[in-house]
Formats: sequence, C-alpha cells, structure tokens
Amino acid sequence: MFDYSEFQEASWLRWAAEKKEDAKVYIMGVPFDNAVSLNKGAAKAPERLRSLSVDLSDVTEDFLPVKEGILYDFGDIHAELDWERHFDDVRKKAETVFQTGGFPLFIGGDHSVTIPLQKAFADYYAGKKIGIIHFDAHYDLCPSYDGHKWSHACTEARALEDVCSGKDLSFVGIRVAELTELELMKRHPGIQTLRAADVYERGPKAIAEELVRAYENYDAVYLTLDIDVLDPAFAPGTGTPVAGGLSSRELIEIFKILIRKAPIKAMDLVEVAPPLDINDITAWAALRIIHEVFGRFSEQG
Repeated sequence: MFDYSEFQEASWLRWAAEKKEDAKVYIMGVPFDNAVSLNKGAAKAPERLRSLSVDLSDVTEDFLPVKEGILYDFGDIHAELDWERHFDDVRKKAETVFQTGGFPLFIGGDHSVTIPLQKAFADYYAGKKIGIIHFDAHYDLCPSYDGHKWSHACTEARALEDVCSGKDLSFVGIRVAELTELELMKRHPGIQTLRAADVYERGPKAIAEELVRAYENYDAVYLTLDIDVLDPAFAPGTGTPVAGGLSSRELIEIFKILIRKAPIKAMDLVEVAPPLDINDITAWAALRIIHEVFGRFSEQG
C-alpha cells in the first residue's frame, strides 16, 4: 500500500510516484511572503494549489494523458523568524531536490524565495553554462528595496552578484521599472528585455522562439515565473498587480515552447496570493502552467 504520510497535503496523489526515485517532477513549497512591498498572501499558495490540484484534468489541453507516478512532493519549507537562516535553509533543501536528477518545481511564496533557489541552481550546475528566464511585470533588479537587499524587488540584482551575468538573463512581460534598476542594467550589459508590449505586438510564438535561440547553447536554464506577468484580469490574486500584462493564452503558448525546446532544468512559480484572489482565478492560472509541466514530462517514456 502506498504510504502518503511523507506528503504535506493529500493532493496531486493520483500522479504521485510510489518511490521517490521513480518520479520525474519534484515539487517543493516555499510559503514565505515576508519580503513583499505591498500586499501579503503568497505564503498561502502552496497549500491552496495542492488542494485545488485534485480537480485538474487527467489530460493536457493537447489531450496528452498525465502519466501516473510522474511526481514527488517534498512538502513545504517552513519559514523562520531569522531571515538569513531561513534563506540558507531554502538553499540547502533545494539542493536536495536538484540532487534527485529530476525536474525541480518550486512553489512560492513571494519572489524573494527565488534568491536562494537560484543560488542552489548555480551551485548544482557549477562549471556549466547557465542562464535565467524571468517572467514578471517587474524587473526585480533593485539593489535594495524598503531598506532590504532580499526584498522581492531584488531577486535578479542578487543573481547578478553570484549566479549569472547580464548576457545570461532574460525578462519577459516587463511593463514597469525603477530608475535604480535601469542604472544597474547599464552596469550589466546584455540583459534581454521582452516587454508585455512586445508579446502583444509580435505574438507569443515569436517571443518564445527568440528565447529558444538565445539559450540554445546553454547547459541549463532556470525559469522563474511571477504570476503578475499576467494582466490582473487573468491574475487578480497577487500582491503587486500591474495593468497591461500577458493573457493566460499568451503565457501558456510561450511556456509550452520553452519547456520543450529550451534547456529549462528547473523553475519556480511565485506571487500567487490566495487571500487576494477572486474565485481562485489566479490559482487556476498557476495550475495551468503546472499542468503543462506534468504533460511535458509525461511525453518522455
């Protein structure tokens, strides 16, 4: 009899592997939202997404069945009051997920959790050519924000210090910036920006194919997806919404191409805030992306 006791929640279990080593997708929740600058609530996302996942379809929108035994859920990393110690714990536990050899999928939490996750990614792929694709309304390139260097507005500023260079970093969906971010970008040439307006004008397929070409010679790419890359009409439940974002359809089309054609080796999905949501619209948008991950790895034998 399959023992579910190791799992944080009794959910996605119809696709859970009987043995951890048999899975292809490894999930870990990081329910931390102490670094937000506007509205909290993202700490509730892992729990809510797990509970809603029981109603996901057994097939993708392309009618590909999601295979049994595709995933293993490590549960959540519980937050501590000591911020530095907590982020070090996240980094160390993320390393455990990378060491499975499968595809790590981390669920935040606010975007600050990506700081230790990307550091773990860089440590795991040390000596390899790595890059980052960052989906967001914001750059998150502030050297510090609200007096803190680990704010969710500082995610990629920290990455440029010890994870990657500017030429290894791409942003998708951007539609707002701080002056300090633009100044930092001048000091880190090569950063690629594909604005929400670019997606609208050029179409999602062209944007995705440009990203695929940009990273075709890379060994590993980390994809971080802030749900506020979507327009608030499609994702109202997030802490810092910005009008003029991607539609759900545009995001899904870009993601489907990237997850199949680019060397995406890990990802996180952050800033879903269930207490701010309406009828779980935002949670369901996040679950559509997660469902595509399951579908992608069900294609492999």
